[in-house]
Amino acid sequence: MKALELRELTPAELDEKLDETKEELFNLRFQLAVSQSEDTASLGRLRQLIARIKTVMHENEEVGHA
Repeated sequence: MKALELRELTPAELDEKLDETKEELFNLRFQLAVSQSEDTASLGRLRQLIARIKTVMHENEEVGHA
């Protein structure tokens, strides 16, 4: 999901997306730990998405306080 798409979401939707992504990252880490998955590239993709969501959330906070 690109930052432009994330900027179109409401703050509640961003919170929900962040929670979903964190849960997905947790599950993937667990699968990697027990050798059920070899998709290590998804770790970086999910971490980058979490950072992107947090950046958009922070941008929204700054706009609201300006």
